[in-house]
Amino acid sequence: MSASERASREAAARNELEALAASEGAGREAATAGTPQLPPPREPGSYKIALVCLGNICRSPMAHVVLADRVAAAGLDDRVEVVSSGTGDWHVGGPMDRRAAATLHAAGYDGSAHRAQQVVASWLDDCDVLLAMDGQNLSDLRALAPGGADSERVRLYGEFDPATPGAEVPDPYYGGDEGFAEVLAMVERTADVLVDRLAEAVSR
Repeated sequence: MSASERASREAAARNELEALAASEGAGREAATAGTPQLPPPREPGSYKIALVCLGNICRSPMAHVVLADRVAAAGLDDRVEVVSSGTGDWHVGGPMDRRAAATLHAAGYDGSAHRAQQVVASWLDDCDVLLAMDGQNLSDLRALAPGGADSERVRLYGEFDPATPGAEVPDPYYGGDEGFAEVLAMVERTADVLVDRLAEAVSR
């Protein structure tokens, strides 16, 4: 192969990579275009996001692990803190459901460090936003505030789901493995949106 042919092929390969990157970027922008913004941070330059379900052993810890992974990959982990909790106290101090952990592990995530905790009223002031997995979780969160919770900061997690905006994340606890796979798919695509929104929030 001549030097000119090699240079031509290298240029074509570079153009192909640039086109692919542009296409992926456009796809990402299209996915986030219809989703809402996060509320502004209480302290500029940092953000604390809480993910809340019923017992903090299935949905919210899966969402927590995936979002924390995305945050770290985006280089935001020094400015963004991800936490999770449950509205109930049944599993406080325990690990996540073994099926949730196994589903995460099969997808390359590590949920072994998780320990369940219960949300308390002080989280409403400490966190920049709290996202509830379903409508009942949302009602329970808002009930923690005597004068009513700030609706901008206490919201439904599914608002940020680009595929089914506003959908609840179904509780897989009483079902089979397929329910956990469904939850993982939902939280992965939603995490992709949230990490972009978090990047915007900490840059304000």
